[in-house]
Amino acid sequence: MSFAHKIRVGVLRGGPSPEYDVSLNTGKTILANLPDEYIPLDIWVSKNGIWHTSGLEKNPYDILKMVDVVVNAMHGFYGEDGTVQRFLENFGVPYTGSGSLASALGMNKIMSKNIFNKNGLKTPHHIFIEKSEDEDIDKKMINTIYQSMPFPIIIKPVSSGSSFGISFVDKLGDLKEALKNSFKHSNKLLIEEYINGKEATCGVVEGFRGQNFYTLLPIEIDQNKGDVFYDFDSKYKNLESRCKIPGNFSEHEKRQITEATILAHQILGLRHYSRADFIFHPKRGLFILEVNTLPELTHRSPFIKSLEAVGGDIREFLSHLISTALSK
Repeated sequence: MSFAHKIRVGVLRGGPSPEYDVSLNTGKTILANLPDEYIPLDIWVSKNGIWHTSGLEKNPYDILKMVDVVVNAMHGFYGEDGTVQRFLENFGVPYTGSGSLASALGMNKIMSKNIFNKNGLKTPHHIFIEKSEDEDIDKKMINTIYQSMPFPIIIKPVSSGSSFGISFVDKLGDLKEALKNSFKHSNKLLIEEYINGKEATCGVVEGFRGQNFYTLLPIEIDQNKGDVFYDFDSKYKNLESRCKIPGNFSEHEKRQITEATILAHQILGLRHYSRADFIFHPKRGLFILEVNTLPELTHRSPFIKSLEAVGGDIREFLSHLISTALSK
């Protein structure tokens, strides 16, 4: 293929979410591993939402005129919640990952849990609480949680990723401080029962290797001693945290995980690829926690580790992903 006819690929990374650094690393990995048949363009979005390319601030519309397809390497709000997807759709440029509506559903823990439960996927017992900007955490809120949930509990912002703002609370005295921490990330919180079991994650790729939905090997998250759940430090900072591939799952458990991963992808209306997170309780069975519509794509990430475990690599995946985006 001559240089003039190569496909121009914009790699969109950065953005205003707390997952800015994770997104930069995903984008860096994609740029370094883009197959030779593509011409890369690094599109960096600053923390205040300003678009840049070649080190220069530019109008997003002028940047998008320079590419044939966009690989969305963003994480968190703006890049993963449907905002940038709507912008790309309005411009008419093909892009990787789920569409705007499905992205919004996947990012919102309230809506996604309702969809999971209606379609037979079990989720941990939970309630939602909300406060206005000027409202304080009062006794009524504390009592509502205490009366509704058995301790220990997990507190999560409704729309957040990478375990930002998540707290584990095992006694009432720590509840108010944990709520304050989580409310910094969202005015709507998910209060969820803590389930002690094997933590699993599993990726799925559409149209890959001749299958409509190709599931990667389920990974068991092998926690460090003292870790209670797979938090931000476990994912990105603590190098002792390890992904066990394949995980210590029976064939029946593997089948449950892969089938639930595909079902979650389908019922949320996702496209191209996603990754689902689960907990396996020894007596109560499989619980789905959430779906990540744009998983981290670096060589340390569970998605890429699982891809490599089945003989694939990121270049093969990117080639398939871009071809899929262009074909639609």
